[in-house]
Amino acid sequence: MSASEAEIIVEPYIRESQNKSYFQVNRRVFVDDNILAREERKIFDKCWLYIGHESEIPKPGDFLTRDVGGRELIFARGVDGLARAFFNSCPHRGALVCREKQGNDKMFRCMYHAWSFDLGGKLISRPEDERYHSEGIDGIHDLVQVSQLEDYRGLYFINYDANAIDLKTYLSGAIEYIDLTIDQSEVGMEIVGGTQEYGFEANWKLLVENSFDGYHGMPTHATYFDYLIAGGGQLGDNGTTVNEARDLGNGHAVIEYGAPWGRPVAKPVAAWGVQGEADTASLRAGLEKRFGKERADRIAYHNFNMLIFPNLVINNIMAITLRTFFPQSANKQHVKAWALAPSDESEVMRERRLYNFLEFLGPGGFATPDDCEALKMCQQGYRNLTYTAWNDISKGLGENEQINTDEEQMRVFWREWDRRMQGDSL
Repeated sequence: MSASEAEIIVEPYIRESQNKSYFQVNRRVFVDDNILAREERKIFDKCWLYIGHESEIPKPGDFLTRDVGGRELIFARGVDGLARAFFNSCPHRGALVCREKQGNDKMFRCMYHAWSFDLGGKLISRPEDERYHSEGIDGIHDLVQVSQLEDYRGLYFINYDANAIDLKTYLSGAIEYIDLTIDQSEVGMEIVGGTQEYGFEANWKLLVENSFDGYHGMPTHATYFDYLIAGGGQLGDNGTTVNEARDLGNGHAVIEYGAPWGRPVAKPVAAWGVQGEADTASLRAGLEKRFGKERADRIAYHNFNMLIFPNLVINNIMAITLRTFFPQSANKQHVKAWALAPSDESEVMRERRLYNFLEFLGPGGFATPDDCEALKMCQQGYRNLTYTAWNDISKGLGENEQINTDEEQMRVFWREWDRRMQGDSL
């Protein structure tokens, strides 16, 4: 790098040259606990965070508990049919009022002093109630609701900031790709098989990069592609010529491309045989009737990996995975992942979908262990921070067109991350 080269330096995190020759990220952002603390205040306390899908709480009384952005929450559907999100903390002494991961009930009862709350969060009973004299102070002993809860097409998000923009505005261009996913079914989508959870020793932002990094696919997952071809995959026969990376606004980004694997929505592979071709032909015909050929082909054949800033990944590839990941420390994260599928899917197509999901995307599949190992090695490499201080994320920078193996989608994330981290507000 020439010392005289014009550059924009925003210390200590990002530097990007004005003539578009390089984009670098300071490796300290992956190891510094002070930076993590700032992320918690300026990103996780301010952005819309995914909490769950409508199919996980379909009936009144259904609930689940989740750690979202470092806080314990209850996501529940009330007797009035409305979804709500509460802080899972008794207003009496702070204990969890719900210890189960998921279930159906008429109320939540704290095991410490037996205070009980209805599905709307209102206190309904407590031992020795006559000893309390707080009448007239509305809600002081009710469960506290999260500041904002909204959904888009069944995907529910919370925001801890009461002044944050509405969800639909925040999602911006990501809405296009959510629609492409949800439109796979005319009836609706559902989470299949519950939650997969795992953790590993790498900074959370490394998984952001990895989740839509087309550049690493062939070298890191070579074993999978060899297996895929042996099983009837057709490299180069993708049903589409699209190959691009896009900025979707507000830090969201996507790569869209063709791929050799079967897509249970409507793209067969030889391994599925004659019946698989017939099954997918029927699905394609249904899509074309609903949307016309151009959009139907895009739903059937196009693959995409999308990040909704800061940490929801939707990978609509050989199956659909939703994935969130939150930091436990600067060098450790916890991941939750779910398989999403059409609720009216046939039994045989559902079997193909889940096989695809577990084969590649699941914690024990071809991809996930490879990725975890690669990111763990990155984290170990940052021990050399004093001597190797910057990551390079320059691939494709300055090109007129961005392809899925470039790194523009990562730069979109980092620019938004840096904008929020450098802001004046706490």
